[in-house]
Amino acid sequence: MDNVCCIIIPVTRKILHLDLDAFYCAVEELLNPDLTHKAFAVGGSPNKRGVISSCSYAARQFGIHSAMPTAKALSLYPKLILVPGNHPAYADYSAKVMKIIAQLSPLVEQVSIDEAFIDVSDLPQSGKMISKELQRSINDALSLPCSIGIATNKLVAKIANDYGKASNRGAAPPQAITVILPGGEAAFLAPLPVRALLGIGPKTAARLKTLGIITIGDLAHIPDAKLKQLFGESGLELGQRAKGIDDSPLVSEHKVKSISNEVTFERDIADQTKLLQTLRSLSDQVGRRLRKSALAGNTVHLKLRYADFITLTRQITLSQYTDQDNEIYKTVNTLLEQNWLKGHPVRLLGVGISGLGPPIRQLSLWDQGDLHEKKLLKAVDGLKDRFGEKIIRRASHLKNNDQ
Repeated sequence: MDNVCCIIIPVTRKILHLDLDAFYCAVEELLNPDLTHKAFAVGGSPNKRGVISSCSYAARQFGIHSAMPTAKALSLYPKLILVPGNHPAYADYSAKVMKIIAQLSPLVEQVSIDEAFIDVSDLPQSGKMISKELQRSINDALSLPCSIGIATNKLVAKIANDYGKASNRGAAPPQAITVILPGGEAAFLAPLPVRALLGIGPKTAARLKTLGIITIGDLAHIPDAKLKQLFGESGLELGQRAKGIDDSPLVSEHKVKSISNEVTFERDIADQTKLLQTLRSLSDQVGRRLRKSALAGNTVHLKLRYADFITLTRQITLSQYTDQDNEIYKTVNTLLEQNWLKGHPVRLLGVGISGLGPPIRQLSLWDQGDLHEKKLLKAVDGLKDRFGEKIIRRASHLKNNDQ
């Protein structure tokens, strides 16, 4: 293993909130392309007290929205096309989207059929770059539009996404990406109405209005003692939220089937040394995630995208399970040597591992190097758990930190 050097760098959470744009309608357009660009809605019959579940962006131009009674929607636009809905298809497409998200990070909290939080704190790219690539991946694979909010916590990421979508209203899906930089949470929330804050309903908003509290910024400036007097213990939590403070973790319930990391270069790279250095870093990240999840895998994947967007995916199945950085790196190194056209610029590199299971490994009496590697990685993981993901870097990366 390469020499390591300790550098203490504060780690900031990087949370994405992904919301598929008019999901039911987007799926219906895939099933029936004749609906594209037309004013239609998924909803119940107006004769049976039906309501609109989802409506196309063309329909929204007439004031139609979800949860609106179907009869009212038809009164606003009599030519509105009604579609009964296909929930098995929605569930199928939702599962495909979540599979793509799970390839980006194992830390995913699916909130609903079309909405999820994703923790990408240990990915080196900016939240905006990660979001653009994820947005493109979902669109390329499934032709589904989505919007993403990025912040240091779930609360602000969700509100940022709602804000971004509302700010990009039109006849087409917003496909918005809204970034709230660390330290800017309170300033972003301040001018928004209190109803934008999760947990504040109509009654609470009306009560706050009588107190002259109209915006989230107004609420943030109320002393804790006053908030506790007005709302009890929950008032203190309300004040924290108004300041953009939220430490709630992601709650992941699905079984992870693969773990992968990838990077899209700001400039296409044809230098073999830099490509190998990137593979080294990606392999370390994948190994780290495996150990954090108490998992190992036996099929290592390489993803390679050229400057012209031609993409190759190759894999090798190992004789036994591994969660070791070096073994993953050696395998993808072999795959790169076998499949990269030397000198051809590369846009994206990815490393992944599947066939996941418990980290059980058969050791012979001669596997002392493997035991040494496991002990060293355990020590490094412990330092990262305590001080952050970037406290330790390989010496080779410090010499070439232009990645």
